[in-house]
Amino acid sequence: MAQSTTPMEDIAEALQPTTLEIHNDSHLHSHHKAMQDSTSKETHFRVIITSDAFKSKMQPARHRMVYALLKDELAREGGIHALQLKTRTSEEEDKLRENEAAGR
Repeated sequence: MAQSTTPMEDIAEALQPTTLEIHNDSHLHSHHKAMQDSTSKETHFRVIITSDAFKSKMQPARHRMVYALLKDELAREGGIHALQLKTRTSEEEDKLRENEAAGR
């Protein structure tokens, strides 16, 4: 297996997502005291992942899967400080879209 160049490549390879949305919200938190001495301007992310690798797993287990893939980035000085996850299976995403289309 080749060495990836980004943490998101690790997620893509391991989870084979059908949806992978990454939102960099760092600019919303740059004024926080904890971020004033940060060596990075990319510290806060919202990630939406749809993957059948999440089937039969509860949310905490799904999140642990993602955290394990990002462990180096989470531990690195100047790395990810905050990570908000939405993890779904294809079936859950289909149901969500159906509900949205029905106006629920």
